Amino acid sequence: MPSPNKDRLRSEALALAPSDRAELAHDLVQSLDGPVDSDSAGAWEQEILRRIEQLDAGSAPSVDRKEFSSRIREQLRRI
Repeated sequence: MPSPNKDRLRSEALALAPSDRAELAHDLVQSLDGPVDSDSAGAWEQEILRRIEQLDAGSAPSVDRKEFSSRIREQLRRI
């Protein structure tokens, strides 16, 4: 059940400029996340760099934008 405070905050937030609303939304979502796992952050960084190297070397499979869009549309139809 909405509280008066929550309704007031919602109204005030919706009156903000779009960039301020985006920043607020980001901060609120981040507040729901658990603590950052520095080990996984480093592992993801290494994985990203590895994949970029593969793309640059031409050894990674890739699809063009049209194929990608088609695959995404198909997956969304299944939901």
